[in-house]
Amino acid sequence: MELTVDGHKVFASTGGRLLDAKAPLVVLIHGAGMDHSVWSLQSRYLAHHGRSVLAVDLPGHGRSGGAALTSIEDLADWVARLIEAAGFERAALAGHSMGALAALETANRHPDRVRALALLGVAERMPVHPDLLALAAANDDKAIAMVIGWGFATSRGGSAAPGLWQVGAGIQLMRATKPGVLGLDLAACDAWRGAPEIRCPTTLILGSSDRMTPAKAGQALAARIAGSRVVVLKGSGHMMMVEEPDAVTDALAAAL
Repeated sequence: MELTVDGHKVFASTGGRLLDAKAPLVVLIHGAGMDHSVWSLQSRYLAHHGRSVLAVDLPGHGRSGGAALTSIEDLADWVARLIEAAGFERAALAGHSMGALAALETANRHPDRVRALALLGVAERMPVHPDLLALAAANDDKAIAMVIGWGFATSRGGSAAPGLWQVGAGIQLMRATKPGVLGLDLAACDAWRGAPEIRCPTTLILGSSDRMTPAKAGQALAARIAGSRVVVLKGSGHMMMVEEPDAVTDALAAAL
């Protein structure tokens, strides 16, 4: 479906069902250089099990208009406006990587808008190596190779579905991103210094083999969020929604 936020078109997948004002809203927020499609399996499950779902393309990503936002704080304020534009007072937020920081910051800045959080592939800090920042800013294809190469637990990038190569799919997805967007996204992650004061139920979903946001760093963040719950996916890397889709879906259904 399409919404309008700040005068720009926003695309969001609803998981194959229309939004229902009587069903609790879940907003799924993708990571750097990606789009709503990373949530394909999770969005459909949630939409067919009692939730209204918006798996959103952030500004300047996928099918959404406008320019990519340049800070996690700006993304958080935008998510709050998205919830309002969709006609809901509150939502549960699930975010992956950069999207997890945006979800966390939304709950920090707009606690009245967020009823629960699920944070995937997240850490206390998400610094990005200067070489990767420079390559991404220059739209060098090596930046995509580095992100995807480190994102999966193994270079094989296999799939539970025969014939699918997740590494190749990830590379093609990021190559479709508008020029400059990956660099802005990574710079936003690198610059974030949030100090979360979170009061809503929070679940962190971490990959035991995540080389980008190691589980140990995610657990350090969990220690700063009172009452938070941690789910560690054995053997999963950073791209857990496609590496371990069933386990991620189960964790989201319990958390949200």
